Amino acid sequence: MGFRITSIFQGTAALPLAGLAFFMATAAGAEETAGEKDVLLDELVITTTGFGTPRATHTGNIAKIGEFEMEFIRPAQPAEALNRLPGVGIQQGSGAEHLTAIRSPVLTGGAGAGSFLYLEDGVPMRAAGFANVNALMEAMDEISGGVEVVRGPGGARYGSNAEHGLINFLSRPPAPEGDAELTLWGGPHDFFKTSGTASRTIAGEGAATHGFRGSFAVLHDGGFRAESGLEQQKARLRYDYAAPDTRIAATLTAVNTNQETAGFVAGPKAYKNPALYRTNPDPDAYRDAWAVRAAVRIERDLSDNLTLALTPYARKNSMNFLMHFLPGQPVEQNAHWSGGLLSSLAAKLDGGHQIIFGLDTEYTDGELTEIQFNTAPPSPPPPNDYPQGVHYDYTVKALVLAPYIHSEWRIAPRTLFTAGLRFEYTRYDYKNNASDGIFGRFLRIPDRVDEFGDFTPKIGLLHEFNEGFTAYMNLARGTRAPQTTDLYRLQRLQVPGEAKSEKLDSIEVGARGRISGISYETNLFYMEKRNYYFRDAGGFNVTDGKTDHAGIEVEISAPLAFGFDIAAAGTYARHTYAFTNITPTETIRDGDDVDTAPRTLGNLRLGYNFNEGAGRAELEWVHMGSYWMNAANTVKYGGHDIFNLRLDYDLSENLALFGKITNIFDRRYADRADYSDFGSGEERYFPGEDRGLYIGATLRY
Repeated sequence: MGFRITSIFQGTAALPLAGLAFFMATAAGAEETAGEKDVLLDELVITTTGFGTPRATHTGNIAKIGEFEMEFIRPAQPAEALNRLPGVGIQQGSGAEHLTAIRSPVLTGGAGAGSFLYLEDGVPMRAAGFANVNALMEAMDEISGGVEVVRGPGGARYGSNAEHGLINFLSRPPAPEGDAELTLWGGPHDFFKTSGTASRTIAGEGAATHGFRGSFAVLHDGGFRAESGLEQQKARLRYDYAAPDTRIAATLTAVNTNQETAGFVAGPKAYKNPALYRTNPDPDAYRDAWAVRAAVRIERDLSDNLTLALTPYARKNSMNFLMHFLPGQPVEQNAHWSGGLLSSLAAKLDGGHQIIFGLDTEYTDGELTEIQFNTAPPSPPPPNDYPQGVHYDYTVKALVLAPYIHSEWRIAPRTLFTAGLRFEYTRYDYKNNASDGIFGRFLRIPDRVDEFGDFTPKIGLLHEFNEGFTAYMNLARGTRAPQTTDLYRLQRLQVPGEAKSEKLDSIEVGARGRISGISYETNLFYMEKRNYYFRDAGGFNVTDGKTDHAGIEVEISAPLAFGFDIAAAGTYARHTYAFTNITPTETIRDGDDVDTAPRTLGNLRLGYNFNEGAGRAELEWVHMGSYWMNAANTVKYGGHDIFNLRLDYDLSENLALFGKITNIFDRRYADRADYSDFGSGEERYFPGEDRGLYIGATLRY
C-alpha cells in the first residue's frame, strides 16, 4: 500500500508545547526506513511555474495532498481533505454548498467568490469576474492526482482571484502499465457513492507514447437534515502524448449537481437543540448546476534550454437556485461560456537562472437574472424592499489580457532570488435587459463599459542553509478586479463605478526542513487589504473596506516507532477590520476581529501502518477555534473539536476494504455559525452532522 501521508495541523495554539516537545523527542528516537523519506522536501509541485519544482526549493509556501492521501481520506466533499492543510478553513453548508477561508476570514458573496482561485491542472475552473462562491462543487476530487494549495497571493502566473490563495486540483494521468479500479461505499442517511477509473498507455512511433484515462463518480446523499438530498455526477477523459521533444495533456471534465438545500436553523445555540438541528426551515430551497470544461496543454522543447507551453481552453456552466438566505427568496439563474489561451515561454540560462514570459487571454459571455416570485417577503425588511418581479436581468461580455514575467536567479550556489510582474487588463461590457432605475432596494443601471488595469509584483528570496534547512521570504501583491455582481448587482444609494479592484499586500517569512526525522514547514505572514468589497448586515454593499491579516502557520510530519506516524497542521491568525463603519444595522470598529474569523485552526493525526503496509489506521482530531458571529463582536460561537477514525486494508493485490467513523463522540457542533441583524437579530447555524459510519471496497485490476 505504501502510504506517505503528509499531514497538516491548523492551529499552533491547539498543540500544547509539552505535547510538541514529547512528539519531537519520540520522533527523533524512531528508526527511519526507506519508505519514510522526507515528503515535504522530496515531492514535486507544479502550481507556481507550471513545471515540476522540488518543494524544498520552492520560494514561498505551498501545501500538497498527494494522490495516495486523497485515496485514503475519501472525502464526501472536498473540504474534508482541504481542511487538513494549514491556513485553510472551509465551512461546509448544505449538500455541496460551502464557504472558503485561506489566510482569511470565511468570506461570502462576491468577496467569497472572487478572493480565491480554483484551478484544474493550472487552468481556472471559472472565468475571472464570474466566480462561484461554491466553486468546489465543480471540482472532481474523487479520481485525483493530488491537490496543491498556495496561501496568500499567487505568483505572477496567476491573476484575478488568486488574492487570498489558490487551490489547484491535479487530474490523474494515465498509468504507464495501465490500471483500472472501481470503488463503492455507503453510509448513513442513504449515502452512496461510486467512482471508477481506467487507463491504458500504448506505444506510438519511435519513442512516443499515447495514454488514455477515463474516470467517473456518482453520489447520492439523502442528507441528515430534512429534505436536504444531494445528487452529483462527474466524469473526466484525459489523453496524454509524450515524445522526446513534445508533451500534450488534454482533459474534458463534466460535473452535474442537483440538491435540495437546507437553510439555517435559528435561535440560541439552535445547532444543539434536538427539536431543531435536523429540521429544514427552507424545504423548497434547491440548487441545480452543471459545468463542462476542456483544456489542452502543449509543451514543446524548442531547444535544450527553451520550452514553449500553450494551453487553449473552453468552458460552459449554468446554475439555477433559490436564494433562501435573502428575505424575498428570489430565484437566481446565471450562466457563462468562456474560452482563452494560457501561453508561456520558459528559458533556462547559464548559471542556473530561468525566465518565463507569458501572455494569458480570455473572453467570456455571461448572463444573470434574479426574479422574486413571492408576493410578499417575510418581515422585518421595510415594505416593498423586496418586491415581487424581476430584480435584475443583464448580460456581460468580458475580455482579459494579461502579460507577465517570472524569473529565478541563482545569485549564489544555495541562494535563489525570484521576481515576477503581471499586468492584467479587464474590460466588462454590460447590457441591462430590464428597465433602468430603482426597483425596491435594487438599482438597475443603464448599459455601460468598465475597465480595470492591475499590476501584481512579487519578489522572493530562498536560501538553503544545509540539506535539512531552507528559509524563504516573499513580498507580493494580490489583486482582483471586481466581480460582475459587484459592479452590476447594485442597490439603492450606490453609485455605479464605485467598486475598485481589491488590493492585498503581503509579506511572508518561512522555513522548511528536516530535523531528527521530523519534516516541517512554518511561516509568519502579514497582509493588508484595501478596497475590500462586501455586503453588510443590512444587505447593502460596502465598497471601501480595509482589513489586516497576521498569523503563523505550521505543518509537521514524522515517523514514530512500531509502525506509527504523526502529522499535524496548525494556524494562529488574527483578521481585523482596519476601518470604522457604523450603520443602523451594523457596527464595524477599527481593530475588531472580522466576523467568522477563528484565530485557531488545527488538525492532528496519529497513523498506524500494519501487516507490512497492507493496512493503515488513522485517528484524526479536527479543531475549530471560537469566532465572532457578527461584525460588532458581540455574539460568539465557541468553536468545536471533532474526532474521526479511518481504516484501509488491502485484502489482496486486487481488493481493498475501507471504512471511517466521523464525529466519533457524536458532538453537537455547527459547520457554520452566523448572526442576522435584521429586526431584533438572531443566531443562525448550519448544524454539523451526527456520528456516521461509512464502509466500502475498491476493486483493482
